[in-house]
Amino acid sequence: MIKTINYLFVTFFGIGSFRFAPGTITSLVTIVFLYSLFHIINLPSKIVLLILFIIFVYSFYAVSEYIKFKENKDPKEVVIDEFIGQSIPIYLYEISHGTSKGSEESVLFYLYIFILFRFFDIKKPFPVDFFDKKFKNSVGVIMDDVIAGLYVVLTLIIFMVIKSKFL
Repeated sequence: MIKTINYLFVTFFGIGSFRFAPGTITSLVTIVFLYSLFHIINLPSKIVLLILFIIFVYSFYAVSEYIKFKENKDPKEVVIDEFIGQSIPIYLYEISHGTSKGSEESVLFYLYIFILFRFFDIKKPFPVDFFDKKFKNSVGVIMDDVIAGLYVVLTLIIFMVIKSKFL
């Protein structure tokens, strides 16, 4: 039973088993999921944070158990890390400035976040590549995407600063 739950969790309900671009599809589903929580259900940001925190903490155990007997310690089907990495900039965008976000603005920023996250996740600039190469366990699987998500946050902050100063 726990093995099945872990499989569904680490593959994001089987999306990781898709043949074509499971990480990208997971990132898109993450956008829809978080947009729904913030803009359709209007769930308070503290509840969303609690959900994301539980997923983050449990992912270390679930990924560790899933890859325990696998030769490849970062299998393609494990995509919960994409969900986590993509969630960081979206959550921080939603709570930024303490203002409510319009649906159109949010869709646009979610698109920027998606593109930037996929770029950093694929290109793996330092220290993303460090975690990807040095840690062949659940820490490496998850933390490279966390760092990629933080790169997205940094990029958006730099963009907003430049925009406010020069445009």
